[in-house]
Amino acid sequence: MQKILNYINGEYVEPISKKWLDNYNPSNGEVYSQIANSNAEDIENAYQAAKVAFPKWSNTTIDERSRILLKIADLIDEKLVELAEAEAKDNGKPLSLALAVDIPRASANFRFFGNAITQFSSEAHESVGLNTMNFTLRQPLGVVGCISPWNLPLYLFTWKIAPAIAAGNTVVAKPSEVTPMTAFLLGEICSEAGLPKGVLNIVHGTGPSAGQAIVEHKNIKAISFTGGTKTGEHIARTAAPMFKKLSLELGGKNPNLIFADCNYEKMLEVTVRSSFANQGQICLCGSRIFVEKPIYKKFKKDFVEKVKQLKIGNPFDAETNIGALVSKSHLEKVESYIKIAEKEGGKILFGGNRVTVKDFENGYYLEPTIIEVSDDQCRVNQEEIFGPVVTIMPFETEEEALQMANSVKYGLSSTLWTSDLNRTMRISKKIEAGIVWVNTWLNRDLRTPFGGMKDSGVGREGGFEALRFFTEAKNVCIRYEG
Repeated sequence: MQKILNYINGEYVEPISKKWLDNYNPSNGEVYSQIANSNAEDIENAYQAAKVAFPKWSNTTIDERSRILLKIADLIDEKLVELAEAEAKDNGKPLSLALAVDIPRASANFRFFGNAITQFSSEAHESVGLNTMNFTLRQPLGVVGCISPWNLPLYLFTWKIAPAIAAGNTVVAKPSEVTPMTAFLLGEICSEAGLPKGVLNIVHGTGPSAGQAIVEHKNIKAISFTGGTKTGEHIARTAAPMFKKLSLELGGKNPNLIFADCNYEKMLEVTVRSSFANQGQICLCGSRIFVEKPIYKKFKKDFVEKVKQLKIGNPFDAETNIGALVSKSHLEKVESYIKIAEKEGGKILFGGNRVTVKDFENGYYLEPTIIEVSDDQCRVNQEEIFGPVVTIMPFETEEEALQMANSVKYGLSSTLWTSDLNRTMRISKKIEAGIVWVNTWLNRDLRTPFGGMKDSGVGREGGFEALRFFTEAKNVCIRYEG
């Protein structure tokens, strides 16, 4: 059985403990590989490799760093099919989605930051009359920690690593133990691209073991984490007293506000996708759908009909729209919320049942589920489910829609459907979310800041925001004789 090894100092190595975790294929429920079950000793080895590599890497020219990152991007493109197949097998998502979105975006992350670092500049301020010149140095932090989630494995792993190494840092990174395969394959790509040993170290294992060792390591200068809010709280409690820099991209319970004056057909098409893409396992999915009353009945009927047409099945089937959920435990969690909804008086308009796929009977498949609710304070409207489950509810006024949109503890993203420019501006200013999509969804320009408000996190990723996070600003003030 294949073993997923750690990548430390440019070499693949077994965990010091010689302990392993089972890695499941969600589409059939079978163990197909073994993951390194790393601990603090493995993290220390990775840290030491990163520490040794830092002085030289941080003084490598911008052009050389850029060249290596662009080479990594090219190699990811060359290995598109291999990586996409690994992602689909490891995560349960449709192969078509991995081919079209996940792996191309991983390549784009390296290409973007490979180019962005050549344009990243600092400020200078001349104090006229005082004969002083101030300029800002942007210096890499040192060894940094990157911890990524299971839902978009290579996509989000590279979203952290690329800006960290572009800025001149060295990295100890932990991918999710639920979906480690493409991070494992990335090590070989980095070596082939000529990334020096120790610049990127990939350590596999659980959050309480490997992840905790990264967070509490006294010499790892910053933590970039994407995952659940509870884990983010724990990381903040651990890292804040150590004065580490923190970037936390956490949960979401995103509202989708649909007004009667929208482009109805376009809205319907995109709303199906924004509800159930990647089995609803995207932190940006619009899981709370609020529809203006004049079109609510029509929307309810049409939305159910559209969702009924989605094909659930083997991720490697070209016809599949919805693959398997990532794990058995996650499937059971999502099912528990459907039961909670029924107890709270929610009406299941469609879905809610497990699906048996021929030849994949032990896979973790669930129907896309639409629940009509009458109270926006019910648990399924307030708590992150992170699966193929959405709620729908009518509203009468703009004020009511805005109040319900802002009534949760999260504030990651939101979607607004309207042709009224004045309404767009009013709601965009008042809605409590880090991202507002108007008449679109998941439309990303990598130059823009990404992140949430409230319990959805701290800090921003993307563009120069990420490069600023992974550098320390130092002001130099020089007085000269006039």
